[in-house]
Amino acid sequence: ELVKLCRTEGIILLADEVYQENCYVEKPFVSVKKVVRDLGSDYANFEFVSFHSTSKGLIGECGRRGGYMEVCGFQPEVKSQLAKLVSSGLCSNLDGQVMTQLMTTPPKPGDESYESFQQETNEIFNSLKRKSKILHERLNVIPGITCQRLEGAMYAFPKIHLPDKAIQAAMNAHQSPDTFYSLELLHKTGICTVPGSGFGQESGTFHIRMTFIPSEEKLVKALDDLENFHMEFMKKYS
Repeated sequence: ELVKLCRTEGIILLADEVYQENCYVEKPFVSVKKVVRDLGSDYANFEFVSFHSTSKGLIGECGRRGGYMEVCGFQPEVKSQLAKLVSSGLCSNLDGQVMTQLMTTPPKPGDESYESFQQETNEIFNSLKRKSKILHERLNVIPGITCQRLEGAMYAFPKIHLPDKAIQAAMNAHQSPDTFYSLELLHKTGICTVPGSGFGQESGTFHIRMTFIPSEEKLVKALDDLENFHMEFMKKYS
């Protein structure tokens, strides 16, 4: 439906597909390119760009930077301008290029590093899967916090049900309520989250975004601190 809408309205579709390896439930990743090609020849010239990155998935873990984009359906003149823009940089991102090469061409069966690569990849994936479950379950037992199942990526976006006094205190401080909550959390525990107001959340609701990249031990400790903080916060403003 999204592809059809973009075609009807003449909109170029930019597909952020950097989390394609971070799927923790039985829902396979389906690329936009496959969707477009399955729609048939009427969509042969449909304009879209697919982005992939080493900093997500199982390789960079939000650290190492590198990636690529695949440009489809564009006229050659547009592609040449994009190539010119990319080539205008004075310094090449060498380590990013190396990481992108490793991401797109991983070791194959029979290669010397294949077994160790598979073992490390599986360990990282299974750890992320466990941590997504830990975070989801722990957040939902805290009164005043609800969180949907974490099916992919590396983040949670729990809803914080704030009392009226907390909302008023945020207004007095000239802050959005979720910013007020996030700053209090940071000051009291050192836990850094991102206010949901920066993500276009539904009006009248409050969220924070948090990640489950840290080690399982650190994540559990952080969730203990979050729960203790939240209970004190709710008591203070109830």
